[in-house]
Amino acid sequence: MRGATVRGRKGVGWRQALAGLAARTSPGAAPPGRRTVPVPVRRGGNGRPRHRRGEQPMVPEAEFSSYYGRPVIKEPVWKAADIAGYLFLGGLAGASSVLAAGAQLSGHRQLARVGKLGALGAISLSAVALVHDLGRPERFANMLRVFKPSSPLSVGSWLLAGYGPMVGAAAVSEVTGLLPGAGLAATLGAGLLGPGVATYSAALICDTAVPAWHAGYREMPYVFAGSAASAAGGLGLLAVHPEDAEPARRLAVLGAMVELIAKRQLLARLGSLAEPYEAGTTGAILRLAEFLTAGALAGAVLGRTSRLVSAASGASLVAASAMTRYGIFEAGMASARDPKYTIVPQRQGMN
Repeated sequence: MRGATVRGRKGVGWRQALAGLAARTSPGAAPPGRRTVPVPVRRGGNGRPRHRRGEQPMVPEAEFSSYYGRPVIKEPVWKAADIAGYLFLGGLAGASSVLAAGAQLSGHRQLARVGKLGALGAISLSAVALVHDLGRPERFANMLRVFKPSSPLSVGSWLLAGYGPMVGAAAVSEVTGLLPGAGLAATLGAGLLGPGVATYSAALICDTAVPAWHAGYREMPYVFAGSAASAAGGLGLLAVHPEDAEPARRLAVLGAMVELIAKRQLLARLGSLAEPYEAGTTGAILRLAEFLTAGALAGAVLGRTSRLVSAASGASLVAASAMTRYGIFEAGMASARDPKYTIVPQRQGMN
């Protein structure tokens, strides 16, 4: 009879008939003559049950902030001194080349000289830090085997390979006075590549799975660009007399304003992921960097005739830029170590 009942319900759906038979014969089935009506569970956009108004859940919803307390992603093996220094020095070099090209064209020869030599020194130290972190110099050459536009690492490697010789030629021509035409061409070429050199590292770290970096992909290039510009302008204010440092002053003011605004927007948008940037030693370093940047900004504007104020403002801007890059590096590493910065934002749909 049961088989006939099932066969007779094929028109309605034999799967529904089997489900009904299982429900009637299960230990928790309703007594004969009573019907049970399944109540659908409404779920929100995040997959969690959505309770009706006035209902109180008997058991609180589970909140997952880790996977048994273990990191979800592997922390980068980068060394803080090498990579944080690489981020800072690369930005200083790229922005200094832009400043040198502008000063050369506007007739500020002393400022152009400082920019060329500063760019060469910064990119040289940056390359040393990068090679030291890689472990062997030939590993950098291996990155030039292919050119992949979708890879910030590949694009950055080729940028450095083209930028380095131009910076060197510009500086050598400036010091020796040889081949001034070639030196000018090298200065302008380095100035054209300078913005990419100063900011590609922002795309490089944001292209990783590190939560505090990856989630800041919108504002991070502006933070890096502003930080690099303020450092290059600060170097010019530090090394050149105020009367000859007007282009450096303008670059420093513009860069400091962009950096401060972009950093505020970054922290406001990150939400819970802003915690690594604001907590502990890293937060203190970044707050000190903001304080120095704001103070140096005022000093750069007011110290147009004072050599001491101008130099102090420039030194503060350079130091603040270095602190900013170090703080950003440490915040990313902290977010990689703590699994909650990976799991909680994913459950909230932030990433």
